[in-house]
Amino acid sequence: MGAAYFYHLTRRPLEETLPVLLEKARQAGWRIAVRGTDPGRLDWLDEKLWLGPEDRFLPHGRAGGPHDALQPILLTTEAEAANSPACVMAIDGAEVDPAEVDGLERVCILFDGTDPAAVQRAREQWRALTSAGCSAQYWSEESGRWEKKAEA
Repeated sequence: MGAAYFYHLTRRPLEETLPVLLEKARQAGWRIAVRGTDPGRLDWLDEKLWLGPEDRFLPHGRAGGPHDALQPILLTTEAEAANSPACVMAIDGAEVDPAEVDGLERVCILFDGTDPAAVQRAREQWRALTSAGCSAQYWSEESGRWEKKAEA
């Protein structure tokens, strides 16, 4: 049974935080789907990941290619990722289903703490997932380092 981890981004933007979390998930041996809502935003994120440091390269691809099933990290807007992920990282308010949380090792929900709409969407997701019985943790970087602030 998995858990949903909510990451409240207040000090570092998505393009800095996501690679750190992706690296940790890869170290755990997991395939990951990064689920977004906007194909253009995923294209932007794809470019950011390609331009990262060579010694910390994260092998990944955009959904819709011929080798989607082989990708260790797949950037997608689809609920069903072709790479059979053990972990889903939802960005920009992407939908997460309670059954999905239970069926995966982990679901990470990253949201921009400076955007009131993103914060509201994360609160709605927290309520929906915890009401459905999913295990959830809320992590904040407000102090300058990641700290677990709540658990349900």
